[in-house]
Amino acid sequence: MARSLKSIALIVSLGTLLSKAGGLTRQLLIAGAFGVGAAYDAYNYAYILPGFLLVLLGGLNGPFHSAMVSVLSKRPKKESAYVLAALSTMIGSLLIVVTGVLIIAANQIIKIVGPGLDPEIHRIAVIQLQIMAPMALLAGLIGLGFGYLNATNQFWIPSISPLMSSITLILGVGLFWMQTGAEIGAMKLAIRGGMVLAISTLTGALFQWLIQLPALLQKGVRGIKLIWDWRHPAVKEVWKIIGPATFSSGMMQINVCTDLFFASAIPGAAAGLSYASLLVQAPLGLFSNALLVPLLPTFSQLTKSEDREKLIARVRQGVMLSTASMVATGALFVALGTPIVAIIYERGAFDSNAVSLVASLLIAYGLCMPAYLCRDLLVRVFYALGDGITPFKLSTICIVLNVLFDWLLIGGPSPWGDQLPFNFGAPGLVIATGAVNLFSCVTLIIILKQKLGKIPLKEWSKDLAKLFFIGSLAGISAWIVKNQLHWPTNLLGLLLQVTISSLTGLIIFFFISNFLGVKEVNQAFSSLRKQIIHHQF
Repeated sequence: MARSLKSIALIVSLGTLLSKAGGLTRQLLIAGAFGVGAAYDAYNYAYILPGFLLVLLGGLNGPFHSAMVSVLSKRPKKESAYVLAALSTMIGSLLIVVTGVLIIAANQIIKIVGPGLDPEIHRIAVIQLQIMAPMALLAGLIGLGFGYLNATNQFWIPSISPLMSSITLILGVGLFWMQTGAEIGAMKLAIRGGMVLAISTLTGALFQWLIQLPALLQKGVRGIKLIWDWRHPAVKEVWKIIGPATFSSGMMQINVCTDLFFASAIPGAAAGLSYASLLVQAPLGLFSNALLVPLLPTFSQLTKSEDREKLIARVRQGVMLSTASMVATGALFVALGTPIVAIIYERGAFDSNAVSLVASLLIAYGLCMPAYLCRDLLVRVFYALGDGITPFKLSTICIVLNVLFDWLLIGGPSPWGDQLPFNFGAPGLVIATGAVNLFSCVTLIIILKQKLGKIPLKEWSKDLAKLFFIGSLAGISAWIVKNQLHWPTNLLGLLLQVTISSLTGLIIFFFISNFLGVKEVNQAFSSLRKQIIHHQF
């Protein structure tokens, strides 16, 4: 029996929360064991390509996952198992070649991504990359399996899968730390520690794939079969989406490199972006998985012409809920950026100047968050309609726009010695990305209207304007509480400041949303209120 969107969202949210908690624990343990020493420094360079492939190909809402859900949601279970076997055979063969290239060319790859590395750190990174190279193959199998499971109404395993990687790293690093301590030399420790990090990461990816197998067997996949069938209609349809979607998602990495290129002219900007991005990814990932994972199969099942009104209603639901969640979260980041950053990071070498830099970036992210999630939602609608070309073409245009906006907004001298017209500094990089995502949202909506017709853009715009107005009031309320009350100057005072101010902002958002009446948000609040009352009594 099919689950409701609410139950799917609850399952995915719980799984995502557990995975995020595991990820935080993992990072705290790595920091304690390695700090910013050679082992972890080398690991960050070695992990660039394997980690990128794991997120791109094996991640929830990645191109493999999205293509599989879009196609298989409309197919019988028996046919879906055949399609999974055929795609696993073909894509697995391709990724085995990629794995071989990563192993053979590891030295050259590390030279390209880290040309200024210390020779010993370079050597450690090469070894780590060679160890982690099979993650390329595992990433493809994980993404295909996730898509199959979601298409057959299984959401729990994909949601907690990243937790397997975190648990494996926690165990590997924890045991290494307990066994070695400070008993051996620093470089020998770095070499051994680097291998522990790489082996634990590869083992975690392996467990992410293995955890799927019992669920796949339960859903009708009978063993591992090698099938070469390029001509099956569903296989061709998946390839039609996977190709452009992979390139489209991969182009995001080009935007990251572009941002880092311009950030090199601003002291501390690259590190600041990393710290601020970590804070943003937690709520963004939670809401993304809670909204997009359950909605994607629904989009795919409503692509027939007679279901257009239902599809448009679901798209509107996704747009309104994603905007509401990101507007509320972004408003709190804007109002409370400084105390949030201070609570999480301000200790040791992370001084008040670092807090100011990261807080300014977090505020910029808060302003741009609604466009991030809304763009992802709209791209998934195009995938469900079997159109991976439009997002690909748009991503290509956005790369050019991102370069232009980065150049215009960071201020100061450019890498070519010219004076730039604005002076937003490091936050300009975030604003540039937000502007590109906003352009993508508007463009995708216009094209979607041409495809589907009957989208009442005027009505949607009014409700979106309401949400932004409500978010502004919520943010102002939180800011007033933060600044008008007298808080203790210690960590407890900061915690009280953020907690009480956030609750004030959220309560304001809740009541004004209920009063102004954006129906999807009201329905979500009503459902949440009923669940709270039910559990209390």
